[in-house]
Amino acid sequence: VPADRKRVRGPEESQCPLLFLPPAAQTAEPREPRAGRGNGEVRPLFARCGLVSQAKGSSYLEAGNTKILCSVYGPREPERRDEAGVRSGRLLCDLRLAPFSCGKRGAWIQGSGERDLSLALSESLHPAVCLHRYPRAQIEVNVMVLENDGSVLAHAVTCASMALADAGIEMYDVVLGSALRQDGGASLVDPDLAEERGNWLAGYEENRGGVTLSLLPNLNQVSGLHADGELRADTLSAAVRTCMESCHKLYPVVQQAILRAVKRKAPPPEK
Repeated sequence: VPADRKRVRGPEESQCPLLFLPPAAQTAEPREPRAGRGNGEVRPLFARCGLVSQAKGSSYLEAGNTKILCSVYGPREPERRDEAGVRSGRLLCDLRLAPFSCGKRGAWIQGSGERDLSLALSESLHPAVCLHRYPRAQIEVNVMVLENDGSVLAHAVTCASMALADAGIEMYDVVLGSALRQDGGASLVDPDLAEERGNWLAGYEENRGGVTLSLLPNLNQVSGLHADGELRADTLSAAVRTCMESCHKLYPVVQQAILRAVKRKAPPPEK
């Protein structure tokens, strides 16, 4: 009998690796929020541009344990011929979670959640890019989440904006992202993955949700706003103001990262 070469040579029976976790890690118990960090404080941010040599522009961002890498390619001719006659340029955004980024990921295939994040990323960046300066061309933004520890969309917006600036794409302003988690009367800025899942506070069933905001800091204009859950109108207004304040706190770090990248690319002074 010929061997079945398509069959995966693995054990007939297997056990879930979660069974080998200690008992304390298997039970999701309510915990105190923000150990060592206030409710309105963002996580320490590390940002750097110009790490991917093959791309026109790139950036890397760390916010706590959330790690994101972004590469920008173009402007170049669109692949489809029917798009070549478009007077304004096109911005293509693709956001993917690495298989090892979190527990729910298992393949490189883009799921529905990642497609929604890619669309939200494109909507947040589109108002800031001068696409009319690149007619009949497309700009590709590829974001890879290396580790997902919460507030992925907000930090992806910031990382992609830095990569666009590093690529020399004309923009009206950089775009900064901020996220907020609301549970009853309490709110957390820049929540991690456990805080996004709502395990940090028990007892609230109403006025619960999340807000992700994208801001052009110099123009003080909101380019994107995404909210989920059940939030009151006054709570949503307060969340927007809080997210705008946290974006202004992140701006000096992003500004210094872009400035260092420009100095590295600048030619040496003539003697």
